[in-house]
Amino acid sequence: MNMKNLLLKIGVIFTLIVALASCEEDFSTIDTDIIVQNFTTPDTVMDVTAYSRALNGVQTNGLSAYQLGIFNDPVYGQSKANFLGQVLMANPDPTFPNDTLSPEIERVVLYVPYFSNNTTTDGETTFTLDSVVGSTPMRVSVYESNFLLRNLDPDADFEEAQQYYSNQASEFDPEMGELLAQVDDFVVSDQEQEVIFESTGDTITLNPGLVMELPISFFQEKIYDREGQPELLTNNNFTEFFRGLYIKVEEAQSGDNLFLFDEQEMTLTMHYSSETTTLDENGNQETDDNGDIVRVLSNFEMNFRGINVNVFDTNVPAGIAAQLSSPNTTDGEERLYVRGSEGIVTMIDLFGTDDNGNGIDDLEELREEDWIINEANLIFYVDQSQIPGGAKEPERLIIYETKNQRVLADYSVDLTSSNQPVDAITTHLGRLERGSDNIGDFYKIRITTHVSNLINRDSLNVPLALLVTNNASQVDFRDLRNPIEVDASDPSNVISLERLPATSITSHEGTVLHGNRSTNEDKRLRLQIFFTVPE
Repeated sequence: MNMKNLLLKIGVIFTLIVALASCEEDFSTIDTDIIVQNFTTPDTVMDVTAYSRALNGVQTNGLSAYQLGIFNDPVYGQSKANFLGQVLMANPDPTFPNDTLSPEIERVVLYVPYFSNNTTTDGETTFTLDSVVGSTPMRVSVYESNFLLRNLDPDADFEEAQQYYSNQASEFDPEMGELLAQVDDFVVSDQEQEVIFESTGDTITLNPGLVMELPISFFQEKIYDREGQPELLTNNNFTEFFRGLYIKVEEAQSGDNLFLFDEQEMTLTMHYSSETTTLDENGNQETDDNGDIVRVLSNFEMNFRGINVNVFDTNVPAGIAAQLSSPNTTDGEERLYVRGSEGIVTMIDLFGTDDNGNGIDDLEELREEDWIINEANLIFYVDQSQIPGGAKEPERLIIYETKNQRVLADYSVDLTSSNQPVDAITTHLGRLERGSDNIGDFYKIRITTHVSNLINRDSLNVPLALLVTNNASQVDFRDLRNPIEVDASDPSNVISLERLPATSITSHEGTVLHGNRSTNEDKRLRLQIFFTVPE
């Protein structure tokens, strides 16, 4: 290669480097401008339409956690969470000691553990409870249930899984059988629970939880005396014969007493003892220091790893109920409502209006602009005139598409997904921002990727649904018993809300938000968009 060609190539490379540097400088300048702005003043603010509807029955079988107890919401009033559980044998076709060993049932113990963390210092273990609200005494009653919880739906020719819903009390309650146990003044405690067996000298220690003793005579006849009979041969037979337990709560004093629990850790254990078969050197059964024949403790364990259902008893104040039953779906509402459990949902239509009145749909206008969307937000301001604030405000909200019942694209690109649940997905689903007085101010929901896809990729624009969640990192969906019609403007394309995130069902809190027609114009719900116009 001669010197002339070499210099020519060096010149070309230098020109490319300068050009790239110039491009990078241009984009850096744009980016710097955006950072300086800190996205506090959006480039455009667009109207949205939003309103709220009550959820009439949500699927509560197959949840990852269940509620039990009473919660008094400062806005929505009292709600009760009851539990219907199918009982399974841990080991079917059991064999109990025969009569020659003097068997005797010692205790039948129902155990519902709380979520907790423990630390051990100098040999002493202390527990910190999680997902527990209040400590006001309440009445807890345990009934035998005669309602058969089926795996398959007979109305679908037994080809589909049977669903059970939060509002089926009218079907479950008439099937309540014998009252097995009742505690009139139950309160949650962070102390370990001990079950003592005097006849054997054993003590069983349980982590903090609800512990109730059920009647021995009932289980003597129901289970112990049926050894070898068909009812105990398989769990299919057993669930036809002993259909489960129904745990109901009632208010003993005005206040809160509610906890979440993992039904997979819940147990029903029949403890029984029998005389030892071990013989001493004289060929006699071993005795203790008092000369009594040693008794050995055994157990027959049952669990709740089958079908379980949360049954909610909720009341909504008449004024709010009226707004939920006939919302203004065309123009939106002044106030928006969201609540967990059986719940209240808010519907949001991002681009269903014509802001400038030129007869062209807003979304179509934006698609012609060819903007680069830097950020898009929905700011949901808490209506502090309705909410007293404090610990009863929900920390998180979740938003998703109504048509496909799925989270937005922003959920999948959120880099905080590996954080602890309370701080997971917070770039997309911001935590409640509180003032110095600890009263909630607003939730910032970033939907940048979703809006960019709508504008630049012609994604389908469908209404969005907003709900409370207690764990944004889980998005397992459950069915609504009564789907909600969202958009009937086009009879050929009616959209219905048919599902919701399960973590909304396991949430108990609610809040009130400013709507798109709020009398406080500064806090009206609008869509904020920050964009760059490419040259």
